[in-house]
Amino acid sequence: MTEIQNFMEAIRFGKPEYVPPRIPGYGLKYHGADHEDFDGHGHHSPVGTEWTDIWGTGWHKDLDGVMGFPKRFPLEDLEDLDAFTFVNPDDPKYNYLITERLAAFTPGEGLLVGSHRDTLWERAYMLVGMENMMVYIHTEPELVRRLLHKIMDFHLKLAAHYVKAGVQMVDMSDDHGMQHSLILGERVIKEFFVPEYARLCSFYKANGVLINFHSCGHIEQILDVFMDLGIDILNPIQAAANNVETIRRVTDGRMTLCGAVNSEILMLNDHDSIRAVVKERIGQLGKNGGYICCPDQGMPYKQEALDVMNDAILEYGKY
Repeated sequence: MTEIQNFMEAIRFGKPEYVPPRIPGYGLKYHGADHEDFDGHGHHSPVGTEWTDIWGTGWHKDLDGVMGFPKRFPLEDLEDLDAFTFVNPDDPKYNYLITERLAAFTPGEGLLVGSHRDTLWERAYMLVGMENMMVYIHTEPELVRRLLHKIMDFHLKLAAHYVKAGVQMVDMSDDHGMQHSLILGERVIKEFFVPEYARLCSFYKANGVLINFHSCGHIEQILDVFMDLGIDILNPIQAAANNVETIRRVTDGRMTLCGAVNSEILMLNDHDSIRAVVKERIGQLGKNGGYICCPDQGMPYKQEALDVMNDAILEYGKY
């Protein structure tokens, strides 16, 4: 069984040979998907760098090894919505990168995966500002709905390019959780965001494309949202913010879980603790397939810690 075959068996709750330690993917994305500009600036830039991304959001790199932070917002006044020019993914200056990466792809090296980073909530607050968005949801709900609809129009145009390229999976992402609760609340998510997510998810489901959704923090309250949308894989399942056994019980047989290996333990590089948490997570989440065992955050881990984790997955993850 190849790595891809084993992965597909795992996410289908079939008969995998082992717990996958990663998603075997080859990523496609448009220029600007990772907040970069056209002058070579982005999250890889040195501390102190400031730049403006393709949407007009201003960024500042504050810390080494982690992404920058948005500081300036082109739609702080949402009344300017009609005058704002949205990125057009049909424009070659953005979509050329999809073609270039596709040309470099070797069939069999992984699933083709398209990126929808900052799918809706995150794109909205990067345009408007997080505090402003929270206020506008209550003071200008119709303007918020129009903004979200326009953002999703962008993603649907982008999705057409990905489907034409032959993607087998897409990554969507919006962090809806804090440490112990949702950022916006269940009612707001279902009322404002779910109808727009459904537009994109329905398009991909109609084209047989798998969906991997990233949402950090506490997300137990909205597991039904993800499953009803047809999400195939949910990540990163932060154990420090959720009851992982509850999440598994609710999603067993319906949605694959990815992540759940505590980033703090990996950063501390305590080998015994890393092995112990891998064994525990596989027992909690991977008994019947439907689990990809990997870190719950992307952090500057020591390679030694990652090697210990991967060895433990090989040891404890055999079916």
